[in-house]
Amino acid sequence: MGMPSFTLPLDAPEAPLAIVGGKGAGLSRLARAGFPVPPGFVITTAAYRAFVEANGLQEHLEAMGRQASPDDPASLEAASRAIRRLFERGSIPEPVAAAIVRAYRRLSPAAPLPVAVRSSATAEDLPEASFAGQQETYLNVQGEEALLEAVRRCWASLWTARAIAYRARQGIAPAAVGLAVVVQQMVPADVSGILFTANPTTGARDEIVINAAWGLGEAIVGGRVTPATFVVEKATGRVRRRIIA
Repeated sequence: MGMPSFTLPLDAPEAPLAIVGGKGAGLSRLARAGFPVPPGFVITTAAYRAFVEANGLQEHLEAMGRQASPDDPASLEAASRAIRRLFERGSIPEPVAAAIVRAYRRLSPAAPLPVAVRSSATAEDLPEASFAGQQETYLNVQGEEALLEAVRRCWASLWTARAIAYRARQGIAPAAVGLAVVVQQMVPADVSGILFTANPTTGARDEIVINAAWGLGEAIVGGRVTPATFVVEKATGRVRRRIIA
């Protein structure tokens, strides 16, 4: 067995969900199909596991995961805070940090590029569960130190109170989860949005729903703005309903 890859190109053909997470796998498919995906790379779950192992965190994660009850918000918050402190104090193993920095420099050899650093969980968007929005994304990250810090924060966000509770309800064991991180060139967006391939309110599969707002998409995901909503007929592209915020 060779050493696990800590980073992969975004369009790498060997990009299974267990290694690159849901977001990484989706972006990889889009990039390979020729869609205009901003250039970037994936920090694989092997990097997350190397960090957990190097800092001796697995036993703590399992113990704290057992103590936290999905029906007791105080126990969830306490477990989450304790786990996140461990992540903040942990150091990224040198081979992992070096692989991340190498991939980042390849993106932009001349000068540090502003990037989006996006969590990609291995359990997200399973047919029976949706983890959308439960882990963190950091935008406009620039420079190697800032990138490594954002990656560590993404790993820690696997252990928010909400994520711990949701996994407990789904029966997903703490040891079974991993997190990949997608790093992509930042797009200075005038307008951004989220597209649902079925109507999330009614379940209608013949409709597409688009939420859109001025500026970067994190304002929509974080619930900081009320987006404009467009309900579109999937077969024809006709706009059935416009709700302008």
